[in-house]
Amino acid sequence: MNWNEITQDKTIEDIINRSAQKHQLIFKHSTRCSISSMAKNRLERSEAPSLVEFYYLDLIKFRSISKQIEERFHVKHESPQVLLIRNGECIYEESHNGISMDEIIEQSGKEV
Repeated sequence: MNWNEITQDKTIEDIINRSAQKHQLIFKHSTRCSISSMAKNRLERSEAPSLVEFYYLDLIKFRSISKQIEERFHVKHESPQVLLIRNGECIYEESHNGISMDEIIEQSGKEV
């Protein structure tokens, strides 16, 4: 799994722009939460679809960016949480134990 780390506000605009060509996935991760660590582990053990770009946000370090994501995509904050972005819109979101690569692949409409 090759994570693109989100450390700046402008990365959200980059994700929105890139989502016109390719699905973008944001994984919001709390480094203090065991459920979040398990969800991240499950994703990393799975084969990632090549037609989705994966982004990682450390919620503890970058809480303000998490708030920006919540406002921009009109989703209630959860942790852990994945958001699948296409054409600038969140087309799928899931949290906690519902996070799975199989579901991400299904929602993106693309196979590995």
